[in-house]
Amino acid sequence: MGTVDRIVTILVTATITSMVWIVAGGSLIEMSGADSQRDKTRPGASASEAARALTQETVAADGDKQTASQASTAERARNVASNDRATATRPQMRQLSQMVIPVLNVRPDELSDSFLAERDGGERLHEAIDIMAPKGTTVIAAAPGTIERIYRSETGGNSLYVRSPDRETIFYYAHLDQYAPGLKEGQKVRRGQRLGTVGTTGNAAPDAPHLHFAIMRTTDDSEWWEPTNAINPYPYLSRVER
Repeated sequence: MGTVDRIVTILVTATITSMVWIVAGGSLIEMSGADSQRDKTRPGASASEAARALTQETVAADGDKQTASQASTAERARNVASNDRATATRPQMRQLSQMVIPVLNVRPDELSDSFLAERDGGERLHEAIDIMAPKGTTVIAAAPGTIERIYRSETGGNSLYVRSPDRETIFYYAHLDQYAPGLKEGQKVRRGQRLGTVGTTGNAAPDAPHLHFAIMRTTDDSEWWEPTNAINPYPYLSRVER
């Protein structure tokens, strides 16, 4: 083969090789673009990871809110207990320990401690206990005192405020269905005396009759609507350790 023939052969081979690489390269680019497009249009690993991350962030945020709420409630519970111990005198503590459950036929182990239950979206605490019983069940005085106020309100319904003999404690009975006959303001009542019946007046749920029972510390010269701090009735009525 002459020199000219070898040169022609080399040029033809180079041309064919270049064409093969161009075609192959175009195919690879097209395949890469198709894969990229599929990654965009189908749920890939990155999308799943992003969704999981968003879910985890949401759960974490909700957990932080719940933890903050629990911490806030616990702090308020400590404040309530601290105020209770700090303000109660020995005679007052003795008086509370001698209370009876203000609803007939309810045992101590049937009581539920809802004192720290949140109300109005966490804006306030219940600061009372709800004693569940059938409508019409007799309500009695948990402790002796004087009826300071017979009052019907939008929230408490038929209510009674009874002030202790030392005038430093208010016992509050709410959602009564009826008052005991002859009950009047200024009347002295003994422990265990009938005050009325369990009901659903006020904002109580119609299908959940109960007595809303609260104890409030006050002072001798304060009016019935001016309590200073609430006391949890549950430990005294259930006889659990404080």
